[in-house]
Amino acid sequence: MMGHTHALTGAVAWLAAVPLLSDTTVLHDYAVTLSPGQIAAGTLVAAGAAMLPDIDHHSGTIANTFGFVTKLLCQGVEAISGGHRHATHSFLFTAVAGFGTWWVSGHYEIAWWVILFFLVGLGLRGLGVKIGDRDHYTGILNAVASAGLVWWMHDLDWGWAGYAVGLGCFMHIFGDCCTPRGCPVFWPAPWRLGIPIVPVTDGKVERWVVTPLLTLGMVILAVRTALGDSAVKWLS
Repeated sequence: MMGHTHALTGAVAWLAAVPLLSDTTVLHDYAVTLSPGQIAAGTLVAAGAAMLPDIDHHSGTIANTFGFVTKLLCQGVEAISGGHRHATHSFLFTAVAGFGTWWVSGHYEIAWWVILFFLVGLGLRGLGVKIGDRDHYTGILNAVASAGLVWWMHDLDWGWAGYAVGLGCFMHIFGDCCTPRGCPVFWPAPWRLGIPIVPVTDGKVERWVVTPLLTLGMVILAVRTALGDSAVKWLS
């Protein structure tokens, strides 16, 4: 699937999961209380994380987000991970990304800000913040916007960040498993899981069915989250 589709799946999944994440009867001691600012930040982080497995693609959306820096990063990961849709498209990568985010965000503030800057930039790019086909101008715009958003977010409590990143990565893998090529979800085992619901990447099904439905879902969930209990009663 394309980068914008992945970003939308991450945002939608996060907004859908917000009620569950604060439910102590389900998550017990692992539940988190989310403020409106944390929910908004989580939407961007989850959208960015939903693109993160494609860090193994030398010419994908991530590679073109922050110029030569992300190009070199993606080329390096591609070489180490075995190529596109290998190690980074697995449950192991999802678990490492989620737990790693939780740990770094709670222990190394500066390192987390750098990672957050990267994830927010990916989220913005995936959700459509760009200037035509000019990647260098888009990179500058994303860098400035990401820096401003990270500054706005810097004093938030980040106990939920691991959930956002893990959920975003999982949704990416789920989306790619809906294509004929599938993903090696149990990597390093070579078996691929693929159910070709979306027959062609960036084809008619993705453009005219999947993307509009995800966009509508994100809008509905965002309104429901913003209005709280009154929206639940109205929508039910």
